[in-house]
Amino acid sequence: MDDGIERPGAQQWVPEGADIDALKEAAKACRGCELWEPASQIVFSAGPPSASMVLVGEQPGDQEDRRGMPFVGPAGTLLVQAVRDAGIDPATVYRTNAVKHFRFELRGTRRLHKTPEAVHITACHPWLHAELQQLAPGMVVALGATAGRALFGRPVRIGAERGRVLEGAIPDSDAKALLTAHPSAVLRMRDDPGYDAAYAALVTDLKTAAAAAG
Repeated sequence: MDDGIERPGAQQWVPEGADIDALKEAAKACRGCELWEPASQIVFSAGPPSASMVLVGEQPGDQEDRRGMPFVGPAGTLLVQAVRDAGIDPATVYRTNAVKHFRFELRGTRRLHKTPEAVHITACHPWLHAELQQLAPGMVVALGATAGRALFGRPVRIGAERGRVLEGAIPDSDAKALLTAHPSAVLRMRDDPGYDAAYAALVTDLKTAAAAAG
């Protein structure tokens, strides 16, 4: 993607060795790519730094951008329910995104989700890397293809790779990893005959991840 937009990447804004609270504060000043400008605010993370499981999504959505918290929109509500149905206390899980600002296009007064490009994933990756270095979790769950690409450093295929516990898949991290569908993909099937199966598959993947988290 060569569109002439300067994207220096986030590294110069990431304080070395900073804990999660310091990373959150420093991220407010990030200008690593152009997404900061139209967004309402940066959406960093939620959940305890002591969590053994980390859930990584794609990017904040409209509600997340307005409220400054990840996974608080409709897809986030579905994810919390799936976490509970997998036998996991949502309060024990750390939640973040591969890209920290909402990428969207305006259509009238509506802000419509626009998938981040590889350049945005690359620009924002220093934040995700710093988070994982501080958290040192037992398991990282990639929610969707964008998160998988950010974590594994390569394109992923949900249908072919989901649900397997992976060792050594995340560069510079000892955490195990698992790829599954993003809850928004499941949510879009709510009126389809395959919704129940898609939701059950997400719950099963979360159960698998929890069992391997240690």
